[in-house]
Amino acid sequence: MLFLGSWAVIHHGVFAKHQIIDTPVYQRYGDWMMHGSLPYRDFAIEYPPGALPVFVLPAIGNSGGANPSAEPDRVRAAYRRNFEFLMAACGLATLALMAGALRYLRFSNGRAAGALGLLALSPLLLGPVILSRFDLWPVLVAMIGLVAILIGLEWIGFLALGLATAVKIFPVVLLPIACIWAWKRLGRRELAACLGIFLAALAACYVPFVILAPHGVWHSISVQLGRPLQIESLGAATLVVLHHLFGLGVSTVSGSGSQNLDASGAGTIAIVQTVLQAAALIGTWIWFARGEASGERLARASAAAIVAFVAFGKVLSPQYMIWLCPFVLLVRGRRGIAGAALLVASLVLTQLWFPYRYWDYALGFEALPSAFVFLRDIALVGLFATLLTDLRPRGQESPALKPAVIQSLSR
Repeated sequence: MLFLGSWAVIHHGVFAKHQIIDTPVYQRYGDWMMHGSLPYRDFAIEYPPGALPVFVLPAIGNSGGANPSAEPDRVRAAYRRNFEFLMAACGLATLALMAGALRYLRFSNGRAAGALGLLALSPLLLGPVILSRFDLWPVLVAMIGLVAILIGLEWIGFLALGLATAVKIFPVVLLPIACIWAWKRLGRRELAACLGIFLAALAACYVPFVILAPHGVWHSISVQLGRPLQIESLGAATLVVLHHLFGLGVSTVSGSGSQNLDASGAGTIAIVQTVLQAAALIGTWIWFARGEASGERLARASAAAIVAFVAFGKVLSPQYMIWLCPFVLLVRGRRGIAGAALLVASLVLTQLWFPYRYWDYALGFEALPSAFVFLRDIALVGLFATLLTDLRPRGQESPALKPAVIQSLSR
């Protein structure tokens, strides 16, 4: 009820003003597919094949009526309503999955209620961007994968991770963590089987389109890989701060579906960010590999990997914040409380400038939205550090190690 209430509130008042929506783009793709056009062959599309169902489903039965002049507005409104209904269902399903995961991880009732409450309030914290982006769909599928692995259904988990990667690329950062889990708990043979299931799921989504439209599929992948430094990324936000402090020349160039920064050193910063992103991810995977394969560490490593992908990437769109919510809120202890606080701060800081002051930042680099963007990016870096930093006082023993230490001393 709290989630649905938050979802309803962001349709009204200040939330309904100055919106920047993607649903018209999704509707165009859905309509073309409904009329028999093949994605990647008959029209260019930047999204992976797993995203196509949420584009076409809201268009089913969404045909024109007897009044042609009223038809376009009515059809657009109906598509947006259907799309929002679908995303709300994904959000509710994610809440249910998270509730099960919290119970499995032995969260106290109070902590579980707090985590679920924050996830339910995420539409209100982040704002109306959540209404017109399809990111709740890959989040749901990725959560299915993580929760299935957590409770011991590894085959289903790897299948879901393969499908989630075919929806949007970010769930692939969970694959090394899942492989380490399977290797440590199940052995090499089961790991090979799990990897085969992941690849089969990914291939089932991609191979038909690769056969029918190889150039279109490659174009959709190369567009994503070749994107320049987007204005909201950490490196771009830092250059904009230098612009305000020292007069560094900056400008905006549109392309690859976003507004990107044109400034001295922007290309180098994009490369540095890619290296930092890779280093943060590899560091997270190594951290998980060096410890026990417990549910608590699985949740923590998964959250850290997704935060690293978002925080250090050369592209950081507002909807990427949707990816973080359920994973970060699965982290236990004082680290989980600190992480939740930083998550809330990053969501609110995003809403303070998007969509209401987006063009003030993107075109004019005004001081206030520039500060909000930079502080949000710093909060994400802090969130990543919090997830992988040991918060115990130096020299304090882990409770899990105390029995072994006592036994050793008694001998």
